[in-house]
Amino acid sequence: MGRESTMKPQYEVLAYVTIKKERVLASSCLTLFAESMEASKEMTVDIAKAMKADVVQLNNGDYMVIRV
Repeated sequence: MGRESTMKPQYEVLAYVTIKKERVLASSCLTLFAESMEASKEMTVDIAKAMKADVVQLNNGDYMVIRV
């Protein structure tokens, strides 16, 4: 069966990196704007290494740094 609606997710979003300014919203995680895809990829990898976390690339090209 699927996850129950009362269960807390087993991950934490630490950072969100995007190249589109309109996607930078206030949230509980660090949200960063990068000038290019290459810069966003490099920034994401550096943050993930520093925080000992994992990286997820979304279908829209943005990156999330998560800790499981």
